[in-house]
Amino acid sequence: MPRTTLDAPPGTPDTDVSLSHGLKQRHLSMIALGGVIGAGLFVGSGAGIAAAGPSIVIAYAVSGLLVMLVMRMLGEMSAAYPSSGSFSAHAERAIGPWAGFTAGWSFWILLCTAVGLEGIGAAKIVTGWLPGTPEWAWVALFMVVFCVANLAAVKNFGEFEFWFAALKVGAIGLFLVLGVLAIAGVLPGTDSPGTTNLTDFLPHGGEGLVIGLLASVFAYGGLETVTIAAAESENPVQGVARSVRTAMWRIALFYVGSMAVIVTLVPWDSKEVVEKGPYVAALDHLGIPGAAQLMNVVVLVALLSAMNANIYGASRIGYSLVERGQGPKGLGKVSGGVPRVAVLASSVFGFVCVLLSYWRPDDVFPWLLNMIGAVILVVWIFIAVSQLRLRRRVEREAPEKLVVRMWLFPALTWVALAGMAGIFVLMAREPDTRVQLYSTGAMTLALAAVGYARQKARAARD
Repeated sequence: MPRTTLDAPPGTPDTDVSLSHGLKQRHLSMIALGGVIGAGLFVGSGAGIAAAGPSIVIAYAVSGLLVMLVMRMLGEMSAAYPSSGSFSAHAERAIGPWAGFTAGWSFWILLCTAVGLEGIGAAKIVTGWLPGTPEWAWVALFMVVFCVANLAAVKNFGEFEFWFAALKVGAIGLFLVLGVLAIAGVLPGTDSPGTTNLTDFLPHGGEGLVIGLLASVFAYGGLETVTIAAAESENPVQGVARSVRTAMWRIALFYVGSMAVIVTLVPWDSKEVVEKGPYVAALDHLGIPGAAQLMNVVVLVALLSAMNANIYGASRIGYSLVERGQGPKGLGKVSGGVPRVAVLASSVFGFVCVLLSYWRPDDVFPWLLNMIGAVILVVWIFIAVSQLRLRRRVEREAPEKLVVRMWLFPALTWVALAGMAGIFVLMAREPDTRVQLYSTGAMTLALAAVGYARQKARAARD
């Protein structure tokens, strides 16, 4: 049954009191800043540029607006009720236990699988530097390092992310400065391209823009981590509020800004954009020596950062689910303020995904990738529906908890939901994404059925 009050499930606190609060504000600030800069931005944006041409800037701007609305909704709920379960806990509070179960476990599967994918990507870069070394050994090494770091204390996760984020922000910042100087014609040794590369704005028409839009949507994954981490910070409410309020300029600068610089500097149909990656192609165009290796280091840092963040996020989501009676009790054991069993389980699941990529690359592994393809959109829908239901209750019962407010509520929440529905329609139209949509839909329905059955069984026992 949907909840009719703001009370959490029996025995579940608003904040996770058994977890430590070892994250400092500098950790949370840098996680919010650097968490926007994911591996998808460096690795996946080339295909989007090749499909959409200069209109990729519009694609990233549109998807960025949607992400900003989602983050604002999530921030409103997380500031009111900080929890390591984040949107999963909010969905349970707003809609019912089955919704928290579905959102939480689907996201856990996504994060654990992503850990494996990022490990494979990082290993490919390292084996390019050290040919002859086995990829799986590097993946295992990375997995062990981040697993041990997350097992020890949450501040270790925070320190890793602080420095990873600092490197990513520094690299993107330097790239933007050099790019703007080159466009302005004041960078020594380069001529301003003017608007020459922007004249063919929609080279493949609306279809190319659609492909670019779909590519850009999934590049924004990882923004949710800051609301999970906030529950273990010194001041959860302040941390969430600050992170959400700065999301707009971070997305505009790092994503939309860098896409604008790239398509202005480099012809969109240059083969280097896809083969080398758009950032390397742009730096090569500027004649920056060692650009390829420099960006490989940045991409490696982004992949390792994502591995670290996803092991952390998966362990906290799993822990929160168990605390709310939504999973095996063993995952909920906390030692030294850390859910160590959940950390181990998340790392092991991720490494199993890596092994499947070697053992069953033609059937099981592709099936797993398709299954998680649209999970982030499912999560966003749960966030929007939860915010619609919770906002009125908070206004009625605890208005002082509305530290962060969704803009133009409820109009923009409905606009965001319409945008998500539109993306689903676009995915169904494209052959490459249709299978992902259906596979994710099947997994979501299966989890929802299990969650609802558990909810009914619990209600019968009570």
